[in-house]
Amino acid sequence: MWLSFWRSRDRFSLDELRYLTEQLAKAQIVNEVNKDFVIEALRSIAELITYGDQHDSTFFEFFMEKQVMREFVRILKISRTVIISLQLLQTLSIMIQNLKSERAIYYMFSNEYMNYLITYSFDFRNEELLSYYISFLRAISGKLNKDTISLLVKTQNDEVVSFPLYAEAIQFAFHEENMVRTAVRALTLNVYHVGDDSVNRYVTSGIHTEYFSNLVTFFRKQCIALKGLVTDAVKNPGHDSTSTILASVDDIEDNLYYFSDVISAGIPDVGRLITDNILQLLIFPLLLPSLRIEPVSEIRVGAVTALYLICCILRIVKIKDLANTIAAALFFPLEAFTPNSEVKINGHMPGPGFIHESQPPGNEILTEVDIACLRVNVPELSSPSHIHPEVVITQNDSTGSHLALREALLSYLTSGDDILVLGSLGVQATLLQTKELDESVLDGLGILPQRRQHKKLLLQALVGEGLDEEQLFSSEDSTMRDGIGSELDGYLQKLKEQYGVSSSSSEVGASSRVHRFQVLDALVNLFCCSTISAEALWDGGWLLRQLFPYSEAEFNSHHLKLLKDSYKNCTYPLQEEIRGVWSDLLITVLCDEWKKCKRAIEASSPRKEPKSILLPPQKYCSDNAIAAESSFTDGERMCESVKVFVLLHQLQLFSLGRALPDQPPICPPASSPESSRAKTACLDASGPKPGIELRLVDAVPCRIAFERGKERHFSFLALSMGASGWLVLAEESPLKQHFGVVRVSAPLAGSNPRIDDKHSRWLHLRIRPSTLPFLDPVKSSAYGKVKTKALVDGRWTLAFRDEESCKNALSMILEEAKLQSNEVERRLKPLFDLEKAVESSDSSVLLSEASSSSYITPSNSF
Repeated sequence: MWLSFWRSRDRFSLDELRYLTEQLAKAQIVNEVNKDFVIEALRSIAELITYGDQHDSTFFEFFMEKQVMREFVRILKISRTVIISLQLLQTLSIMIQNLKSERAIYYMFSNEYMNYLITYSFDFRNEELLSYYISFLRAISGKLNKDTISLLVKTQNDEVVSFPLYAEAIQFAFHEENMVRTAVRALTLNVYHVGDDSVNRYVTSGIHTEYFSNLVTFFRKQCIALKGLVTDAVKNPGHDSTSTILASVDDIEDNLYYFSDVISAGIPDVGRLITDNILQLLIFPLLLPSLRIEPVSEIRVGAVTALYLICCILRIVKIKDLANTIAAALFFPLEAFTPNSEVKINGHMPGPGFIHESQPPGNEILTEVDIACLRVNVPELSSPSHIHPEVVITQNDSTGSHLALREALLSYLTSGDDILVLGSLGVQATLLQTKELDESVLDGLGILPQRRQHKKLLLQALVGEGLDEEQLFSSEDSTMRDGIGSELDGYLQKLKEQYGVSSSSSEVGASSRVHRFQVLDALVNLFCCSTISAEALWDGGWLLRQLFPYSEAEFNSHHLKLLKDSYKNCTYPLQEEIRGVWSDLLITVLCDEWKKCKRAIEASSPRKEPKSILLPPQKYCSDNAIAAESSFTDGERMCESVKVFVLLHQLQLFSLGRALPDQPPICPPASSPESSRAKTACLDASGPKPGIELRLVDAVPCRIAFERGKERHFSFLALSMGASGWLVLAEESPLKQHFGVVRVSAPLAGSNPRIDDKHSRWLHLRIRPSTLPFLDPVKSSAYGKVKTKALVDGRWTLAFRDEESCKNALSMILEEAKLQSNEVERRLKPLFDLEKAVESSDSSVLLSEASSSSYITPSNSF
């Protein structure tokens, strides 16, 4: 019988389908003897039915007439080998996925054959079988609509009482294999998006509601695991730890996007179920307490992870109630979310300091954190009914547990390290950009931009809600007069009544204007902090830019003075760089960073994603001794100084309402005098490239060995042209007297010339690269791979024929380096004079003139 299977027939014919069906019906048992035939028959039937669906309807009519689905079920029952189960599931998956005819799908889903297969007791200890089974379920879900779904459910009194496809699938929702979890989620979304009311009631009633709480519980475990990965990465930084964190972050964000997709299906109770579970299982017991304290428990999340997760939830899960409830919770102190069990402050007990998971154990971030008294400077107001000239919010509890979470976030800006600053700014930026947040909530937090306030008041005036001109154009907003807005009041009340959040020290009645001053003060004080990186300060600049324009009464003279003092302080490091190791790149870097900073603070969103705070910082060099002597360290310091200066310079401009120019106000390059050494040597603007001829005026003969035992003779020159300078080794030309051919050149800046202590005819020079690898897009990727290795500079030791020649060479280097630095200083002078222009009575005119002056990019490129 089995040999006849291989006889020659038309493969895609009704006769072939009839033959396969007849032979399959003759099988009374499936074992090792005939399993190959059965497998091939199942595979071929699927192929023929798919072909017939597209070319000949008689194929599927025969399939229905002979009740082949019943035959499939019988084959499964009599099978003694798992491979038949695998093939049958694959056969059905292929058929369901490829059938286009609605009639065919209706037949496949009818007669309870599908439900029987769905609930069949497969041996899922076989991982391959589980994979085929999940694919089978997903294929079915792909064909669901309001008509077909009714064929797979059982109803009683018009209510769904059984839905095997959904019930069996969600049992694997938290399987250890990611592919299985992904398929189950796709299946559930297919079910939710059908839009059948009775099915929607089924999935949100009874035991099935546990699925949504289990989703959040599973997500909570992922969050706790992420904290462990971040902590481990601090102890063992490297590419592997970064990759592990990013993989975990991808899983977490995938979960949140799944929540969002579920909500978008529009099932009435699902949004509420997810909101309640996220709040009660994750936000209230885990994330909010982690912002300042760590419960004495094995289950905890550090401050950095909590900040990241809050940002992600707000960005991805678009539920208005969830977003506003999280934001409203920030008005409550930590004690409102902390059980009465014993608590400790991160790293300090009972002191107010804190550490986080990105801080190595035993290394405290802070020695003293001034969170006990958060001071806000408010200008004097004419009416005694307004707030006092100086508002001081005092918390006497040394543990800081009575400090409102909103104030805790601000304390990170004034007392935290880089990571906490970036995390706090990230949360506030996310709140600012969350469209689901009511404006009253943003205003209560002190981060509602003034332009949005005026827009809201203007709209109210246009629709005739009784706002007079005085109120519309007053610097004092309506929420300040009436206390916190009614929408925010509603969410605060909901926290108390629905979620049981209460505290004796809630700041519910505080004015939003007081909070706005606190935000401004925290940001301005951040810009005055010399220990925070430029990257973090730029993010602070973006947030401050979003809150502008403010009137003079709100951004007062105290703020301006702090910014000016900070600006003055940051000019000193930049002025030192004029005579530093990278003075030749200073103008180029400054012009480039000016454009980047302008784009960053004027952008619609912050530059970096929240997950960046989780990644371990890349260290320049593991050997501190080598790093201290390397020009790369000097280059990173120079770039950092430029970034800070550029930011504070631009803050000076827009804090006074000035537009930011596209280029910094620097002087154009000056022409080199004819008597200069570069002109005399016939050097053009392209610089001393190898192979070009130079006049060897003032050149000093020397010897140098680039390889051991191979000494070469050169003529040495130091040349400067504008902001550029070079050390040149040239070979005398045999054809032209007093001329030489350039063989080697190196940057003049940072050469650090030094005559040897024991050999007065030897001159030591440090040879740094012509550019910084992290500034060069071509080299930046390669630089990242070797960043943990020692990046050392080259060294030249030039031997001169006598001591006087050596001193002449040293004098030439110092003279040209001074000319180079003087040119850099001349071109940058308008930048350092800007403060006087701002302070002058005619500042607007001077700033306008500075903005309209020539901005010329330096000719010396990277």
